Amino acid sequence: MARKPNYGQQRADVSRSKQAKKEAKLREREEAVAKRKASGLDDDEPENTEAEEPARD
Repeated sequence: MARKPNYGQQRADVSRSKQAKKEAKLREREEAVAKRKASGLDDDEPENTEAEEPARD
């Protein structure tokens, strides 16, 4: 005889896997931010690579 499906447990398994995937993605993003900050290329601080224009009289 077949077992009765346990939909609550199946739903909990799906929710757990979704949460784990979200947390892994967040960790990857945080590591990327930390790597950028360590190398000094943070997006919040734009680099001023252009030379200043000479004053016009």
